[in-house]
Parts: sequence; structure tokens; C-alpha cells
Amino acid sequence: MLTYRALVPGLSTPHVKFLAGLLAEHRRQSGCRWRKLPAAQQALLVLVHLRCGDSLAQLAVSFDVSPTTCYRYVGEAVTLLAVLAPSLDEALSGRRGKVTILDGTIIATFRVRWTSAHKLWWVRRKRTYGVNLQALSGEAGELLWISDGLPGSTHDLTAARRHGVVDAAVRHGLQFWADRGYQGEAPTLITPVRAGKEKPLIPAATAYNRRHAAVRAPGERGFATLKCWQILTRVRCTVSKTSTIARAILALHHATSTPIRMK
Repeated sequence: MLTYRALVPGLSTPHVKFLAGLLAEHRRQSGCRWRKLPAAQQALLVLVHLRCGDSLAQLAVSFDVSPTTCYRYVGEAVTLLAVLAPSLDEALSGRRGKVTILDGTIIATFRVRWTSAHKLWWVRRKRTYGVNLQALSGEAGELLWISDGLPGSTHDLTAARRHGVVDAAVRHGLQFWADRGYQGEAPTLITPVRAGKEKPLIPAATAYNRRHAAVRAPGERGFATLKCWQILTRVRCTVSKTSTIARAILALHHATSTPIRMK
């Protein structure tokens, strides 16, 4: 068997220290006397799993523990991090007068239980099973909030309504910039003009769409940054845990002063 050392791209020591401190405090409160790995090594194991997408079998060999121990370590850390993720109202607090972008994405997965409702998770345009996640980001592309997961076939506007995004915008007196998939909630959601089948856009509408795209463009970095975490390129766990993993990653983005960089 060959082994090698590798870098974890985009992360730095403060992220390990933050997660290690969180795990150490959890161990102290739970009265844990001994673990196979110290808190710092467990934190590194979890970050490698989330950022690089290494499987539990690979991590077991790298850290000299069993795959079962890796599963427990990752689940424990992800749960602790997900609790720290900001709620929708917390994310929108103080956003008045600032640009906020609403967007949705599909996280591919193959762990869908074969039941009568399994077709709800099938995304025809992606040709895969997936989970629909909604997110809010700022004008610079910083992630503000991530929703729970819904079946991949859920329309983006329907998902935003179910998560209370539209109601929250009204409650906080905000307007969100969104793409064509969110048309129907004006003026709360600012969307581009859609051309008809037989009527092309007039020059004024075309110019408006260009300005709209220019405002939304920096916010697109939010999901781009999120998908730099290789664990989300194709989720191996059950669909119910996908949103927990996404919120854990969001908490890491908010926890340290050192920004998490894209590759």
C-alpha cells in the first residue's frame, strides 16, 4: 500500500483550531475520558473529508482508525457545526439597504430510498437524483444562509416559499435579486424580464436584464464557493443529511476571520 502527504486546499490553521476547540469543549461537557484521536486530529479528519471528499475508508487508513470511528467522528463534528449556522432571520438582520442574492442549486446524490416517492428526487435537466438547496449571499459573494434540503424536482420559487424566504424578505423590508426561476413574487423578488416565444425583448428590457445580471454576478460566487467542498459534488450519505452538511460548511465560513478560498 502506498501513502503520501497532501495539502487541504483553501483551508488554514485557524479553521482546524476552531473545530478542534469546538470538539474539545463537547468532549469536556459529555465527560469523555479517552478518544483514539485527539481533538485536533479529529478536526483535521473532518475537514479533509468535507473539503477533499475522501471516503471513510481512505480516512481510516490515513489516520489509523476504523471506518466506523471515522463515521462517528464526522457525524459528531458535522452536527456540532450545523447548530452554529445562522437562521434565516439572523442572516437577514442588518441587511436593509444591501444587495442580497437568492439562488438555488441541485446537490447530486445516489442514496435515494426506492419508495413510491423516489421520483420526486429525480432532476430531469441534470439526469440525476438530487437535493434542492436554497441560499442567500451578499454582494461580494459571501454566503449568508442555506436552507434545508427538498426533493430535487421542487421548483426554486416553490422551495423559497416553503422555506419562508419570501415572507422573511417582507418582514425585514428587503428585496432579493433572483433569476428567472423565481418570477411570480414581484416586487419582493427582483427578476429579469423573460422573452416570449414570438415576442423578442425590446432594447429597454435587454438593457435591464444586463444590469440585473451585473448585480447578481458577484453573488453567484456563493454557491461556487460552496461547491469547492468536494463532499457536495456527489453526496454519499442519505439525502436527509445533505442539508446538515451544507449548514456545517456554512458555519465554517462564518466561524473564522480567515476566509475560505476557492480552488
